[in-house]
Amino acid sequence: MAAKQYQENLPLVLLHRLPSLNLPHRNRLSPHFLLLDPADSQEPISSFLSIHANSVRALLCVGYTPITSETLSLLPSLELIVAGSAGVDHIDLQECHRRGINITNASVAFAEDAADHAVALLIDVLRRVSPADRFVRGGSWPVMGDYPLGSKLGGKRVGIVGFGSIGSEVAKRLVAFGCSIAYNSRRRKPSVPFTYYANVGDLAAHSDILILSCSLTEETHHMINEDVMTSLGKEGVIINIGRGSLIDEKELVKFLVQGKIGGAGLDVFENEPDVPKELFCLDNVVLSPHRAVFTPESMEALIDLTCANLKAFFSNEPLQSLVQIY
Repeated sequence: MAAKQYQENLPLVLLHRLPSLNLPHRNRLSPHFLLLDPADSQEPISSFLSIHANSVRALLCVGYTPITSETLSLLPSLELIVAGSAGVDHIDLQECHRRGINITNASVAFAEDAADHAVALLIDVLRRVSPADRFVRGGSWPVMGDYPLGSKLGGKRVGIVGFGSIGSEVAKRLVAFGCSIAYNSRRRKPSVPFTYYANVGDLAAHSDILILSCSLTEETHHMINEDVMTSLGKEGVIINIGRGSLIDEKELVKFLVQGKIGGAGLDVFENEPDVPKELFCLDNVVLSPHRAVFTPESMEALIDLTCANLKAFFSNEPLQSLVQIY
């Protein structure tokens, strides 16, 4: 099969994946590209890469498989990394920038489902849906009477941290609920009609809710710290569908346990799958296991986007989800 594909001059695409991660859409790619998968080889990965190094111009990264400077050094002809994830903090961005390697991500494919999940977490926290479910299932209703009231979503001031494809979809949904929107990002977006805050602390001071949908970088690591949470205030709510390390998790736990903020909806954590046990008994916290972006529909959209980016690259056409590396 490989020999036939070489004869047909199919473009080479290197798969980069951990052995535990499968490529579910391999059959969609194989008619168009020659897929080189070190995980299928008996050779050490360094030997495998050295054989194909000068031929590989495109790499498909499955999940959050790390791409280090050492890996990149084995691929002198590499021009494109197609990441099958929204975040790209597992890739050595500095080395890619130095070498002029383009990166695409999956935010466009995941945006709608991630936004739905963010809003679901927010409604759950505000209206106490999950703890009320436990209250009913546990038989407490006949014994303890009415459950405490939740809080209305409409009219809330929502600050969105990271206004890319996911953040913009979150805003679209919350405008429909009657929320007022402000945002923080690396720079002001002239086409966005919402108030911009260059500093996330200022955004928090003017928000009832913070929703985190930005990338994890050196600059955004622990950006939600003690000062930001203090600015958000005792009634404030934090929703995180970005990455766990955007928040100083120890400080967040402290603020929630001590009642210094109103609640949190968390899909991501600093040391997954380990979650601070202090959060388990808090009725103002809703937890999910890093599944905000994953639905059958988003997986199908990911397949389409991956194919489109690879076809565009080998046809010298514009990439559909290019990541700006700074």
